[in-house]
Order: sequence, then C-alpha cells, then structure tokens
Amino acid sequence: MSSILMGRPVAKEIKDNIKVDIAELKKKKIVPTLGIIRMGERADDLAYENSIIDNCEALGIGYKVFELDREDSMDKFTELLDTVNNDDNIHGILIFRPLPAQIDIDIVKNTINPDKDIDCMNPLNLQKVFTGDLDGFIPCTPKAVIEILKYYNYDLKGANVAVINSSLVVGRPLSMMLLEEKATPTICHSKTKDLMKITSSSDIVVTAIGKAKFFGSDYFNDTNVVIDVGINNDEDGGICGDIDYDEVEKIVKAITPVPGGVGSVTTSILLSHVIKACQKYKSI
Repeated sequence: MSSILMGRPVAKEIKDNIKVDIAELKKKKIVPTLGIIRMGERADDLAYENSIIDNCEALGIGYKVFELDREDSMDKFTELLDTVNNDDNIHGILIFRPLPAQIDIDIVKNTINPDKDIDCMNPLNLQKVFTGDLDGFIPCTPKAVIEILKYYNYDLKGANVAVINSSLVVGRPLSMMLLEEKATPTICHSKTKDLMKITSSSDIVVTAIGKAKFFGSDYFNDTNVVIDVGINNDEDGGICGDIDYDEVEKIVKAITPVPGGVGSVTTSILLSHVIKACQKYKSI
C-alpha cells in the first residue's frame, strides 16, 4: 500500500514557525499585514479569500481586502495597486487571478512592488529563482512540493524527477529548485514523447496539467513517489487532482491526495512570505 503524503502536518510545521516569528514581531509592536486585491466576486476567489482570512486570524496576521468591480479599467487597477504598493502598513500583496481581459497582466507583474510580491509575480523575483537565489519570494506551489518531499524525508540528491508542467508558475521554477537540491529534473509538456516511459522510470513525478484524473496506473509503478499539484472538478462536482487517485494509490510508493495535499502547504508558504516581507521592511 502507498504512503499517503498528507499536507496538513507539513503546513502545521510551517505555521508553527510563523507563530514564533509573529511573537517576536509582536514584542516590537509590529503586526505583519497582508493586502488582498480582488476583482469581482467569483466564487473561487471568495472561497480562497475566506480560507486566507481564516488562516490570517488564526496566526495573528493582519489583512485588508481591496475590492474592484470585475469591469473596472486598467487605470483604476493600477491606481489601486500603486496605493497598496506605497502603504507602509501593508507588507505583502496577493492579487487574485485570473484577472479579466482588460487588465494587462504583464503591466501588473512589473508594477507590483517586488518587496511585497509574496506570490512571486514580479519578473525580478522570478529572475532570482532562475539564478539560484532562493532567499527571496519563491513561487509558493513549487516550494510546497519541495517542502513536502523534505518533510517526508525523500532524498532529492541525485533523484530523477519528472515535472509535467512547463509554466513559469510551476514547472520551470520547480525545476530550478530541484537543480539546487542536486536532483535531475525532466520538464515534460504536451509535446513530450514517451511520457509513460519517463514517468515510470522516474523516482519522483510531479503532475500539474489541470486535467481531472488524466494519469492512470499505466503511467506509474511501485517505485514512484507522486506529487499531484492539479486541482480540478470531477464528474461528481467534487475536487480531484490530475491523478486517478483511487487507481494509482494502489500501486505507487507514495502519493499526495487532492484535496489535502499540496494546496494546504501552498497557503502556509504564502503566509510565511508575509512574515518575510514584514521582517525585511522592518530590517529585522
């Protein structure tokens, strides 16, 4: 039977460290504060916002929500972002995506203050990852993958890792992080040949393609550790990953569930970035 790599204990360890840092900041009468920018009232955004707020309140992190209409202009969005960028009481900024068509995401990425960019949107922060500097704001989902593997004591040194995603949000930064751990990543995408051969021969497989239950047991064997980053709606209206969990869990060495795996760790890392941003701003 597979080992189930739950995200909850990993997230708890990260949150315990956050609480220690917050206690130190509290002694200095400093409250690390997150600014959330949301356009409209998409159900997914509101659910995520409520989750973030619940975590902030549980940890003692301040927050402020800045809401725009979904139809608001690029100028209005930029004006708000400039205001939050320059607000000394806001230490980290989270912008809910996807943004509507009239908002130029490239302008947003280059406008957000890199010192408050806790979700690693600004190219300056992403550039650091690609040059091997992992002390800044690393994309939260790739970092969550690494934290899970380390928590469960999987040795990355020399490991062959198939990363099935080539985006700047997950696949590419994760591959850079794996290289820093002395692993050997292979980036796979929609045109990759012999994907089953690559996955079955890899020590670790990370899936992030956004296709519900796409990967069945024929992609894996009993030597694979599988990290499922995908979040999809299944045929019953529930949440599932890219992996056909019920089928694959029976054969692989270890696997993360969806929900209950990478997602909870990602949120904890995002909030840890608020603390890091606050500490840097206050020169602590």
